[in-house]
Amino acid sequence: MTAPHVSLTDPTHSSFLPPPDLVRSPVTGWTRAHWEAMADQLLDGLLPYASMELAQYRLPGRPGHAGSWSDGLEGYARSFLLAACRIAGSGGRVPPGLIERYAAGLAAGTDPEGADRWPPIADRAQPMVEAASIAIALHETRPWIWDRLDDGVRQRVAAWLGGFVGARANDSNWRLFQVVTEEFLASVGAPHSRAEIDGGLARLEDWYRGDGWYTDGDGRKFDYYNGWALHLYPILWARIAGPRADTALTEVHRARLRAFLDTHQYFFGSDGAPVHQGRSLTYRYATAAPLWAGALADATPLPPGLTRRLASGALKHFTERGVPDERGLLSMGWYQPFLPVTQRYSGPASPYWASKAFLGLLLPAGHPVWTAPEEPGPVDTADAYLALPAPGWLLHSTAADGIVRLVNHGSDRLPPPPAEAEDSPHYAKFAYSSATAPDTPADGSATGPDSHIALLTVDGTASGRGRIHPLGVEGRRAASWHRAVLPGSDEGHRIETSSVVHGPWEVRVHRVEGPPGAVVREGGWALADDSGPLTEAAGPGWALARRRSDGLTSAVVALYGWDEPGADGPAHGTVAQVGGANAYGEYSATPCLRLPAHPGRPHLLVTLVVLSGDPARPCDPEALRARAGTRVTAAGAVVVRFPDGTEEEVPAGAGSA
Repeated sequence: MTAPHVSLTDPTHSSFLPPPDLVRSPVTGWTRAHWEAMADQLLDGLLPYASMELAQYRLPGRPGHAGSWSDGLEGYARSFLLAACRIAGSGGRVPPGLIERYAAGLAAGTDPEGADRWPPIADRAQPMVEAASIAIALHETRPWIWDRLDDGVRQRVAAWLGGFVGARANDSNWRLFQVVTEEFLASVGAPHSRAEIDGGLARLEDWYRGDGWYTDGDGRKFDYYNGWALHLYPILWARIAGPRADTALTEVHRARLRAFLDTHQYFFGSDGAPVHQGRSLTYRYATAAPLWAGALADATPLPPGLTRRLASGALKHFTERGVPDERGLLSMGWYQPFLPVTQRYSGPASPYWASKAFLGLLLPAGHPVWTAPEEPGPVDTADAYLALPAPGWLLHSTAADGIVRLVNHGSDRLPPPPAEAEDSPHYAKFAYSSATAPDTPADGSATGPDSHIALLTVDGTASGRGRIHPLGVEGRRAASWHRAVLPGSDEGHRIETSSVVHGPWEVRVHRVEGPPGAVVREGGWALADDSGPLTEAAGPGWALARRRSDGLTSAVVALYGWDEPGADGPAHGTVAQVGGANAYGEYSATPCLRLPAHPGRPHLLVTLVVLSGDPARPCDPEALRARAGTRVTAAGAVVVRFPDGTEEEVPAGAGSA
């Protein structure tokens, strides 16, 4: 139950795909042949944008912060990784000209006097990122490209990649770009620094937080980079290093990847959509990369048929929704072009990091991941709950509608203090899902009402969430606190929140400090659609938004504390509308509750938040309010009753998850 989609029977999006195989792949219908066809389609789509000597792909769109010259290199490098998977996976039996095309690009891009030359690798410069893709692609295609290059071209390629030696990389996943690039140089006898390789791998150890989770640099930076970078590059490094790799270290990496995949499988909805959280979401189905990495390294707990089901589901999900576009290009967006899901470093070719999703093609056609019957994913068969203490997350999914929901009490992507506590809409929200996206205004602010509680100024400006201080995740509960600072004020007000989940429901228990008379606003999930405004309704203590196309419903229901009298009486539901601010569609609506006046003392608010697409469980807010409830014990604990009668107790006091 996500955004309305284009059927694969639409010839504009499916003419290049083989028929579905519902015997081998009863869930998605997709096989290796579909992956090869998609790879060919993506590579063909780039041809009109190739430079004269094939060393750059100059795609239309907003340039990245490194400039158009770097963007052209990015187009070559990231698509070369895709081409490498296609070439190596088929033993060089690929469409005519593909091998020659990328070999020619290598010769031209590394010619320091050529018109198509690449920008040099320098300290903390974007070519560092692209060099890693080129190094990996060269390793995987060595018999068909590197070994057939002229000696002079090989020397120029090694010299260009050698710009990494002695250079400074950003202290993040970039350290691993240096690791794989210099390991490739070592594999071909070119100058490299073993100390830099070892130093990058050692730095990775500093970021490990347990249970398969790394933070991407110091701080609490948890997102998909954990899978498509911090786990992936050590696996690819080991493939390049071969017998030079430290066996004990590679076993550590494999064990951590196995632990990560045990939970990563829960991040995909039944329609294949990954949970929409974090930065660089325009890489889309690169979320499947660690699934294939586990199979490549024999480091996965997943049955081979499940690996393919999850990866194919993600690729198919976007294909059904018009990705790539009518030009055959991956746009800067999610489904359609949508720049707010990109970052300032994102250029027109950035989305081609999606090439990492095709690493499965490196496995032979006879490998069980391609031959075993597909198995349903965990969200397909039963409701699931998963506590992830390392990132401070709580997952809950429902089989009836196939939606995965992520409750966020730990990842804010902020450097450690004293760094400023800035908000980001892809990190600061209380919740993310596989069926929704946060509203992301063009100005980059994160203070929209969806999945957020805020104090409001007189003119309606909202406080942010800023730095998240985790208080624990256990069972079906997670908790954190943040300091709400009103614009124009240096004074912060502590808001402590505990989330309890059950089925499609989340109950948020807030202990809110604030100045007397301040308005408090809480929002549920933002729903979006392209087909027209959503159905909206609101009443005393509740609000609802519903997508007409599929019935997906977002609602908030006041359970406790919202009836505090104020200037305008007790809380009344509202629906906030916005246009052009959501990756899922042009029209966006968020149900909200407003407390007209904070009493000026610590105040308890309890809210039922619903996201459901289950047609057998209609979302009637007034009925939910009648069945759900809250009571506060003498000790200050909050006992939550869900609409089906299930009860859960939230202990009083900070630190209680």
